[in-house]
Amino acid sequence: MKAIQFDRLGGAEVMELREVPKPDLQPGTIVVKNHVIAINFGDTLFLRGEYLVKPVFPDIPGMEAAGVVDAVAPDVKDITPGTRVAYIGMGAYAEYTRLRRSRAIPLPDFMDFEQGAAFPIAVLTAWHLLHSCHQTTAGQTVIVHSAAGGVGIAAVQIAKAAGARVIGTVSSDDKIAFVRKFGADEVINYATHDFAVEAMRLTGGRGVDLVLDAVGKPTLTKGLGCLAPFGHLVLYGRAGGIPDPVNPMTLFGKALKISGFAVPMVYGMHEIHRRGLDDVYRLAREGKLTVPIGRRFSLADAVEAIRYLQSRRSVGKLLLLP
Repeated sequence: MKAIQFDRLGGAEVMELREVPKPDLQPGTIVVKNHVIAINFGDTLFLRGEYLVKPVFPDIPGMEAAGVVDAVAPDVKDITPGTRVAYIGMGAYAEYTRLRRSRAIPLPDFMDFEQGAAFPIAVLTAWHLLHSCHQTTAGQTVIVHSAAGGVGIAAVQIAKAAGARVIGTVSSDDKIAFVRKFGADEVINYATHDFAVEAMRLTGGRGVDLVLDAVGKPTLTKGLGCLAPFGHLVLYGRAGGIPDPVNPMTLFGKALKISGFAVPMVYGMHEIHRRGLDDVYRLAREGKLTVPIGRRFSLADAVEAIRYLQSRRSVGKLLLLP
């Protein structure tokens, strides 16, 4: 089968399209024939050896895709070949991927493979940020950083569905209309405006109830500064670098909270995981949630796709087609 492999740490340039053996089944696993593969910022961290999971060379990047179950281990009884699934699992940049059965999510009939591939990480991350880490309700105000990206645009829609006021931040003016189209009440270009100053102005000096921060170093301190009393900042990425340490005493004045989140932690929490899945599928079925597809690349063009992701010109989700 064809797969993207790398055998040294680095950027997009370390990836190569190679012919490799199709993965064999192991106990408790399935093999999925990938139809659509999603690209995530975490893939760039994995290439550099900075992700939660470390590469074992030669390794295959990618952690999210959708396709059809090709083979099932004898001890797996609750899924059969031919089942349409999405999954979160390492080694997705390939024609076939082996993964634990627990990582596979059967796709509802109304969802195609593109949305199936785009949903697991972006949409579930956004949902858990808003409804597991925080209890987002009508009347709250939420800042969504990187609002034009996959997680950001999902968070805008999920927060609006909960009745919140949404302030999105983007890196350029040409992304403003895109984020407004998906429901943001206000959009701030953080390259030309101080988002914290603007947030305080837009809330009449009160501040916001929740900040969803995937940027890190350039945004965390300012985000804490524009929170309302009892406000909450959730850090779930570090695209702009690891944040500076926070003095806990600075949280006292307005009773603020800061927390962190990574979607893999909910894998074994079946009730919470199922609640998130049920709700995002409901929102999608009702037409309240979709992940816009920014661009599609062939698997052979994975290097170009990663470089485009890193250019900050992309909006929505980027996909690879095997």
